[in-house]
Amino acid sequence: MKKLLFALCLSASALSFAQDYSVPAVSPRQKVEQQFSMSKITIDYGRPGVKGRKIFGELVPYGQVWRAGANSSTKITFGQSVNFGGKIVQAGTYGLFIVPTEKEWKVILNKDFQQWGAYTYDPKQDVVDVTVPVNKLADKQEWFEITLNPTDENSGNLVIKWDMAQAEVALKPAAPDAVIKISDKLKEIKKIESDAAKTKS
Repeated sequence: MKKLLFALCLSASALSFAQDYSVPAVSPRQKVEQQFSMSKITIDYGRPGVKGRKIFGELVPYGQVWRAGANSSTKITFGQSVNFGGKIVQAGTYGLFIVPTEKEWKVILNKDFQQWGAYTYDPKQDVVDVTVPVNKLADKQEWFEITLNPTDENSGNLVIKWDMAQAEVALKPAAPDAVIKISDKLKEIKKIESDAAKTKS
């Protein structure tokens, strides 16, 4: 009986310990969330590694749609309507796909953001696509990476890079004049609140 109790306790302890760990992912999942204008942009994607392979033109064929990462498709969520590389996109969540060529990438936002890879990709579900130049990096980017780089308080760039290639899509509010007016009003409200707090103290 003591041996049985000991075995059960040991199993329970091992199970509890194992719940805090998992097998390392070949292509780790990453979630990027950043303030953009008056809301946020969130990106959820898989990060494959180069691992000595030839990437663009071989592992990722030219002229074919690619999931922009690994495993399930890359998801991008806009908290407000945006100007995506010159084209207006409504607030919401989209699948992000790329059709690469040697000198340009077509970056696509698609209504279906819940598919695995690009195996069921349907171009009829595309919302917008923009074609951007590809720049050669000075240093190799081992792990696929998507980042958001602000250029000012109301705009920025979606930066995609892997291996020796990098491309950027410019992001701005869909209605910049309205955003500036709302921002000014919010700043006025904050100043009134601050002044009121000083008066009380």
